[in-house]
Amino acid sequence: MDRVPTGIDGLDELIEGGIPRRRMILVSGSTGTGKTIFSSQFIYRGATDYNEPGIFVTLDERPETIREDMLQFGWDFRKLEQEGMIRIIDGTVSRVGIPSEEDYALPETGFNLDKLLVEIIKSIKEMGAKRLVVDSLPALGFKYDTEVEIRKAILKMSYVLSRSGVTSIVTTEIPENSGTYSKYGVEEYVADGLIVLRYGALGGQTTRTLHVRKMRGTKHSEHIHPLEITRERGIVVYPIDEV
Repeated sequence: MDRVPTGIDGLDELIEGGIPRRRMILVSGSTGTGKTIFSSQFIYRGATDYNEPGIFVTLDERPETIREDMLQFGWDFRKLEQEGMIRIIDGTVSRVGIPSEEDYALPETGFNLDKLLVEIIKSIKEMGAKRLVVDSLPALGFKYDTEVEIRKAILKMSYVLSRSGVTSIVTTEIPENSGTYSKYGVEEYVADGLIVLRYGALGGQTTRTLHVRKMRGTKHSEHIHPLEITRERGIVVYPIDEV
């Protein structure tokens, strides 16, 4: 199986060398667990280390905020945007009907999944993208009445992205210490993989962890692994025997 290296130090060793190509992976976690950093690292390292153009769709944070925050790791998104290796699509202001100042943005005349997918496919074709991030799924604000409708919408996204040839990461929020894996309770069943990030106290210290809960077509680690967010390497995942 063809696999995509994640660019997350220590993670690929847990999933047989990387994410299966053209699959959609769900990364879930509560506030502060590192979902945006994880996603940004996937896109940035894909461009710099593997020559794979990537698209980052932001629905929560302004693009300029992402660019500024990622500089702390030495990740110059703007430079790669100018080189055509990364494209940030702004979906933050369109949700409230305000025009974006970004070069690439969702239209402010209404906001829905179909318009998002049209803009994504257009950008994929224009830049030959191989990687995609949507951060985050709950920000789409699905206005459906039943679980079945939400599941169909997420399945539609997964199908369209897979057919477009990109390997994608979609993030979702979960309540702190909830024991759940997703916002709507259906995303983890539709996605091809599920990576859960958690942040909690252990022995008087705060600890971040990563758990590969699901990865189709992959013999993956079933352990909960400590992770660290470092200035030099971004997110680093550690083997159990090093702890």
